[in-house]
Amino acid sequence: MLRKAVYTGSFDPITLGHLNVIERGSRLFDVLVVGIGVNISKPALFEPEERLDLVRRVTRDMPNVEVETFDGLAVDFVRQVGARIMVRGVRPLTDIAAEFTMTMANRQLADDLETVFLMADARFAHVSSSLIKQVAPLADDWQLARFLPEEIIPELRRKLAGQLQT
Repeated sequence: MLRKAVYTGSFDPITLGHLNVIERGSRLFDVLVVGIGVNISKPALFEPEERLDLVRRVTRDMPNVEVETFDGLAVDFVRQVGARIMVRGVRPLTDIAAEFTMTMANRQLADDLETVFLMADARFAHVSSSLIKQVAPLADDWQLARFLPEEIIPELRRKLAGQLQT
């Protein structure tokens, strides 16, 4: 029986912190599905299909990682792909309360699913997609490469330039 887990998030854009959790999760499970969802409480920079492409690009060398988009509840997506484990990446203190609340809600919705927390690697503990959106207009590519996979920096630049034109 395959050990299959799902790591969900908005990945808007994917950061080195996300990638660190994906790499580590891919070593723990036979199959790790990265589920790209929509966070209705945050305006999106990239469309879901764009995020799908970006995440697939940076995980292409991880043969046991699959990337899909989904609508609706994460617990429903986890079941849909045939998994019973959710992987969550947590940063020190900033995520603990929110992740605890979400885990309790998920337990009420799907008590047959388990959640596994992976603490963010210390060098990425402060990195978030929200931070990237704030820093990117002011940072050069070398600075952004401390937070993002280098190959998606041009995509981020194009997206931000497009926003300034509208």
